[in-house]
Amino acid sequence: MIPMRAGAIAIALVVAAADAHTHDGPPFPILSDHAAGPYVISIWTDPDTTDDGAPGGQFWVRLHVAGKGAVIPDGTRVMVGIRPARQPAAERTAAAAPVRGDATNQFAALTMDHEGRFAVHVAIDGPLGAATADAAVDATYNVRPSQSLLALYVAPFLLVGLLWGRLLLRRRRL
Repeated sequence: MIPMRAGAIAIALVVAAADAHTHDGPPFPILSDHAAGPYVISIWTDPDTTDDGAPGGQFWVRLHVAGKGAVIPDGTRVMVGIRPARQPAAERTAAAAPVRGDATNQFAALTMDHEGRFAVHVAIDGPLGAATADAAVDATYNVRPSQSLLALYVAPFLLVGLLWGRLLLRRRRL
């Protein structure tokens, strides 16, 4: 009876961990209130590295017009590009899309395939003119272990629990 319960609990934990693809921490700024051309640019990021090709590097570009009272026009386009900072590689780019239709807050996700420093390049083009901004960020793997490692980490505890349960059952019979 107890081994069946322990097995059911272990399966439930592994299944729950498989569905837990959540973000580890809040995004943070890598460039704040940088004046470039007619824009004031801030870049926020959550630089997660992935092995499966998923776009884990998330970038939010916040735009404001340098002059007071002006508004970012809807036709403003933002391109985000990244490349490894310490080794030669082609730049990966993605078009940022307005978040909830707001041209002042645009989002792009790119694949960061290894840990380390990445150069970030943002290019803006719109009715107000063009501008660029550069920054750098260190990409890291999520601190959450993979599902196979989670099973490996949980296995010794399950075995100890099963052995302890068997010992309790033997003592009870005696």
